[in-house]
Amino acid sequence: MDFESFFAQALDGLREDGNYRVFADLKRHSGEFPKATRFREDGSTHEVTVWCSNDYLGMGQHPDVVTAMKDAIDTCGAGAGGTRNISGTNHYHVQLEHELADLHGKESALIFTSGYVSNWAALGTLASKIPGCIVYSDALNHASMIEGIRHSRAEKRVWKHNSPEDLERKLAADDPAAPKLVAFESVYSMDGDIAPIKEICDVAERYGAMTYLDEVHAVGLYGPRGGGIAEREGLMDRLTVIEGTLGKAFGVMGGYITGSRQLCDFVRSFASGFIFTTALPPSLAAGATASIRHLKQSTAEREAHQDRVARLRSLLDRRGIPHMDNPSHIVPVMVGNASKCKWISDILLDNYGIYVQPINYPTVPKGTERLRITPTPFHSDADIDHLVGALNALWSRCALARAVA
Repeated sequence: MDFESFFAQALDGLREDGNYRVFADLKRHSGEFPKATRFREDGSTHEVTVWCSNDYLGMGQHPDVVTAMKDAIDTCGAGAGGTRNISGTNHYHVQLEHELADLHGKESALIFTSGYVSNWAALGTLASKIPGCIVYSDALNHASMIEGIRHSRAEKRVWKHNSPEDLERKLAADDPAAPKLVAFESVYSMDGDIAPIKEICDVAERYGAMTYLDEVHAVGLYGPRGGGIAEREGLMDRLTVIEGTLGKAFGVMGGYITGSRQLCDFVRSFASGFIFTTALPPSLAAGATASIRHLKQSTAEREAHQDRVARLRSLLDRRGIPHMDNPSHIVPVMVGNASKCKWISDILLDNYGIYVQPINYPTVPKGTERLRITPTPFHSDADIDHLVGALNALWSRCALARAVA
């Protein structure tokens, strides 16, 4: 087989469909978030405003976080020096796990190198090690959850997105004695919709099922202390596992689960994705701890964030730019064509200094291509006006349909 030709043909197919991903080469400006310098292939640079960052609150550049990371490097050096089991558990890791358990009202927490790994390792371990476990997965669960469930080789049922009724039908059809695990998210990252957590818990409890909630796009952003949607709605105690990330609203890197002491110890003891990987650098753990502690006390970032989201939506409505209506901070501007979506993104970056990545298939279904915009507390009125003005001009150039007020 001519492997190089195979690779080239597959990549050419992505380019023809408008689905080939190009990385923007960016250097963020410390203290000036969301500003960055973009490096072009020809070596030239220009300044851009980032509109698609998952650093939702700009905590990646918060003085408390940066200082904590620098202090940890001065104290401990760069790396952890090993896996958690073999010399790699630093006191900063232990402090972070205590902080996370407290954030979600759980007995214990366990940190991983990313949110992807925490889902893959935790779901894969629970579903494979509990004899006869059946997993009930929301149809729009993240790839990391799907991969973890697939890796477990447990029986799987996919229920209609955000439908407690369909979940109940699936649960009722199975052996009442079989162990069951219901896995879902709170805020779904592409559409920005929010799960009916209470109703899902009601159904799961009727059938004795464990509940596993992914809050990666909600932690830091919702709830009086940033514990997520479940905290906001007073439901954290009803969830068996709450999973989250340190790489989005907390602004650093890593993933975690929280739950009972026994459950977290079980995953710690059996998850290969935890056992056989080097621990997070102590500086990342220190920075995450500082971020969580700050957001537990401060609501200013969350309030400013919600204000920016509301202003952007209002101006998009005024110009008839179609965006998906949802109750979260994620603003999907709907294009519906892969080539046009990429073209708009390229023109925004090259001509307007606006960076927002096109979201095409397979991340979203064909025909629902979009620009996924994530405002932050640090986007000014002028930034928002510039973005909406640019979108308005490009919408006309592309002859795209406008929303009817």
